[in-house]
Amino acid sequence: MTTPFITPDRRRFLGATATAFAALAASGCMTRTGNAAAATAPPRAAGGFQGYGPLKTDLAGLLDLPEGFSYRVISRLGDAMDDGGTVPDRADGMGCFDIGNGEIALVRNHELQPRHKAGGPIAKGFGKRNGEFVPGGTTTIVLDAATLQVKRQFRSLGGTIRNCSGGVTPWGSWLTCEEAPTGPGQPYGEGLEQDHGWVFEVPAAARGLVDPVPLKAMGRFNHEAAAVDPATGIVYMTEDRDDGVLYRFVPRVPGRLAEGGRLQAMVIEGLTDTRNWPNTAGAAAMPVGQRYAVSWADLDEVEAPKDDLRQRAAAKGAALVARGEGLHMGVGRGVSEVFACCTSGGAKQLGQILKLTVGQGGAPDMVELFFESESTDQFNFGDNLTVAGNGHLIVCEDQYTEVVDNHIRGITPDGRAYTLAKLHAQTELAGGCFSPDGKVLFVNAYDPTATLAITGPWAA
Repeated sequence: MTTPFITPDRRRFLGATATAFAALAASGCMTRTGNAAAATAPPRAAGGFQGYGPLKTDLAGLLDLPEGFSYRVISRLGDAMDDGGTVPDRADGMGCFDIGNGEIALVRNHELQPRHKAGGPIAKGFGKRNGEFVPGGTTTIVLDAATLQVKRQFRSLGGTIRNCSGGVTPWGSWLTCEEAPTGPGQPYGEGLEQDHGWVFEVPAAARGLVDPVPLKAMGRFNHEAAAVDPATGIVYMTEDRDDGVLYRFVPRVPGRLAEGGRLQAMVIEGLTDTRNWPNTAGAAAMPVGQRYAVSWADLDEVEAPKDDLRQRAAAKGAALVARGEGLHMGVGRGVSEVFACCTSGGAKQLGQILKLTVGQGGAPDMVELFFESESTDQFNFGDNLTVAGNGHLIVCEDQYTEVVDNHIRGITPDGRAYTLAKLHAQTELAGGCFSPDGKVLFVNAYDPTATLAITGPWAA
């Protein structure tokens, strides 16, 4: 590979993910009871991991956890930051980085719309509304890696809209994605001076506001998450739409996204719809565990002034995905794998997880349905996604009910769901990511913003 990938940041990234994804890669995929693919799937191990036990009621009324686990709040809405502003609201996607000198950095999205408060004036940013920078963007929290004490926090990107999720890169930056394809003369674009709906890059080591450069070749759509294959530099991206598709961006120069590249959409051989929705005309069911060959359709006019990129992708054969949200990429036994949450997919419309395995030696990429929720006890609208050191997927729920009852769910490598935490606040959980040593799970309560550090006896 080219020079940008042979860096200390890349080595730390690979070391932190290889063990976890080796477990997932070796496990295969389990099927649901009675699924048509059950005859070909490996049997579930009897007496395997069942979870960490019942949840203990949190006397502070925020987050219930199993025995032996605890949390601390490291940052809250309104906390004073070192740049003179205060922590803004709507904390969403987040990435964790080793930045050296015994420090780790959390780069945290804020899914703010133009009408929301920014937490203070923004000195530099991308887009304005009625002459003022719009309030979305990122903040960065720098922690002592040993004690988790906050050493400094500050705004690191401004002037963007609805920074929902994103993804870490092997070269030490956070890709923050606007879920906001709007602009002058477009729906919800009143007063805006720029088109929005882009991906931006924020170096983890930034010490203040970065220059906001929209990565327009990566497409303009209802962006959600991003995940980078460290072996190739290809970036995979989800789209939070009921009729979205899965994208990938093939950079002209790996590690230098601003130099452009090709945007493509996933085409599945023999399948045009992964959603498994009941009464979806003409859609073949996608059983859990069945593998399908994948090809990629090149897309044009990717700046999409009409916000029609997904529709043009579908016209080229791209498979429909139900509200693609969380993404996580890792490498196990030399194989790159991408796990993607599809928030409203499945026959019960409670959520799915797709698994894309990158082909080796000229073989095609393969995709399968890794998990489909059959009940709210498994998960209800899975959103942000990460992986623990033992290979378990960690899923943050974002359900829509009159009384919100969101959890963090775990899914074992053999396809069993369990409950890890329950949030009492009437909001979603988001931004789940592990510290580089795998000992701390960081997660956000969305509104009002609270960033938590969870520690405990993570299973080996």
